[in-house]
Amino acid sequence: PVEADAPVARSDKPADAKPVAAPARDAGAATKSRSRKPADAELQKLFVLDTNVLMHDPSSLFRFEEHDVYLPMMTLEELDNHKKGMSEVARNARQVSRTLDALVADAGPISAGIPLARLGSREALGRLYFQTKLADIAPVEGLPEGKADNQILGVVRALQRDRPDRQVVLVSKDINMRIKAHALGLPAEDYFNDQVLEDKDLLYTGVRELPQDFWTRHAKGMESWQDTKTGTTYYRVTGPLVASMLVNEFVYLEPQNGEPTFHAIVRELNGKTALLQTLRDYSHHKNNVWGITARNREQNFALNLLMNPEIDFVTLLGQAGTGKTLVALAAGLAQVLDDKRYNEIIVTRATVPVGEDIGFLPGTEEEKMQPWMGAFDDNLEVLQKTDDAAGEWGRAATQELIRSRLKVKSMNFMRGRTFVDKYLIIDEAQNLTPKQMKTLVTRAGPGTKIVCLGNIAQIDTPYLTEGSSGLTYVVDRFKGWGHSGHVTLARGERSRLADYASDIL
Repeated sequence: PVEADAPVARSDKPADAKPVAAPARDAGAATKSRSRKPADAELQKLFVLDTNVLMHDPSSLFRFEEHDVYLPMMTLEELDNHKKGMSEVARNARQVSRTLDALVADAGPISAGIPLARLGSREALGRLYFQTKLADIAPVEGLPEGKADNQILGVVRALQRDRPDRQVVLVSKDINMRIKAHALGLPAEDYFNDQVLEDKDLLYTGVRELPQDFWTRHAKGMESWQDTKTGTTYYRVTGPLVASMLVNEFVYLEPQNGEPTFHAIVRELNGKTALLQTLRDYSHHKNNVWGITARNREQNFALNLLMNPEIDFVTLLGQAGTGKTLVALAAGLAQVLDDKRYNEIIVTRATVPVGEDIGFLPGTEEEKMQPWMGAFDDNLEVLQKTDDAAGEWGRAATQELIRSRLKVKSMNFMRGRTFVDKYLIIDEAQNLTPKQMKTLVTRAGPGTKIVCLGNIAQIDTPYLTEGSSGLTYVVDRFKGWGHSGHVTLARGERSRLADYASDIL
């Protein structure tokens, strides 16, 4: 029954992911309970939570709808071990402890279960149980007794034995823990509540290819006019494809029989009518951005978003070498130093160490962040080389000017700040949880533009997947908002060596 359980949760996931606040959904069970007949309504599940679920999402206690939640003593012990420090995990552990304290206060006998709706949650209709009997938990044969995971597995097995009337399910973000549970014949599931999408291929790309018969099907009653200030053309079109378009989505028509290419952005949607605006061509040298020109279609789309003052939030996804960092930096420098639209560039990234953490490095915040910022230094070098006419002295002066307007900040010190008139670049955004992403994006004050860069195939954070990464979350939630845009960059532009290596290795 376990294997059949998980796909049910998956299949109704995309339909559920509306742009409203994430609806309460449990790890697979909620979907079944909705379609269940009233006759077997007593088949409420009992979910045993692993510590990593609580530390991943402190509100997970309230995400299981009518089902009950059970916390083993080992989970509470592990929470206690993780509560010290300033990291996101420590904050979440403290948040869970506060929530449990509020639930337990004046709750009556704990063994009868505490109603989760006590704290005003409308979705949580189940009860919270703590492990009160500690003596009769037999260790799992063949597994080391001292390990926390194995003790939790012992609790799940004891619950199955003592409560044959209930379906007991372990919920864990730890893949190995779930595999061990399945091997022992215990039902186990992942925590899906904050999963935005099941399959990364369904992620919004921000780019749509139009069919060749687009104009014949959409030209009826079409209006078009030119904007002399920007040199772009507007088209108001009506037709069947409009219903599936989103505001700020890029559309293009591949040229045929020598016709010019058509690249445009959806500016407005009104019922069955869409307003398309042609783009500025950043691949032409006269439109270069800080000496950089777009090398492909998607880079041109990205520069159109980055250089547009009406767009406050830009997400760029792409594999290594697609030019995400380069176009974001070039657009930032052009708008800070030439257009004076923003007064400085702030660069930050999730410091997920493949070695040591930021606290171990000597020096100021700026100096500590320097080793993480190698990618930016490489790109700055490229951008400074583009100015051939300046000579050695001119280039050194430009370098100083750039350094004075480009600040590197650590993510650990972002809380409580407000950035006004800044150009904020969040690099390696795929390593952020949805909660961290919210903390960062809500730092934006008036006149600030936020650019998120990342590659969801390179997640270094434990327990984060392509479906639950903060980057996937914001791409999905922001799509269709008039002041945000997204582009997935497709082609690598580093060198023939890098392109060939990524293909064959």
